[in-house]
Amino acid sequence: MARYSTTVRTEMAPADAFAFMADLRNFEDWDPGVQRATQVDGHGGGPDATFDVVVDAPGSGLTLRYVTTEYDAPRRVVVRAESKMFTSLDRIDVEPDGTGSLVTYDAELRLNGPLRVFDLVLRPIFGRIGGRADDGLQQALDGEKV
Repeated sequence: MARYSTTVRTEMAPADAFAFMADLRNFEDWDPGVQRATQVDGHGGGPDATFDVVVDAPGSGLTLRYVTTEYDAPRRVVVRAESKMFTSLDRIDVEPDGTGSLVTYDAELRLNGPLRVFDLVLRPIFGRIGGRADDGLQQALDGEKV
């Protein structure tokens, strides 16, 4: 399993930071590996929200369908995408911090079935992808990594 986790301190109020992060259409605003994100079900982030997220991949990209599996506004949202090759589980936690908030983004990427033997190879690749997203997240939240 490959994992990427970061926490950003922002002056955004927790409700605003949560609303921004829970609406996965905003992924393309901060993650350079995301070509586009469209809503399939629901309206913005919410317990019934589903998004198609197109990520960089050879050809025209790879579409992942993210389904909200946990929604506890304004504190936590968990989304999951599964393909034949891998499963992605993304957790976003927002906690108050003075007048702003701390936003923690934690993503796990696990290869499925017999491909799991290559999980170790995936770790450094996912780490580089996460590093680029980390910079974008800090900019989008106008915050700093803690």
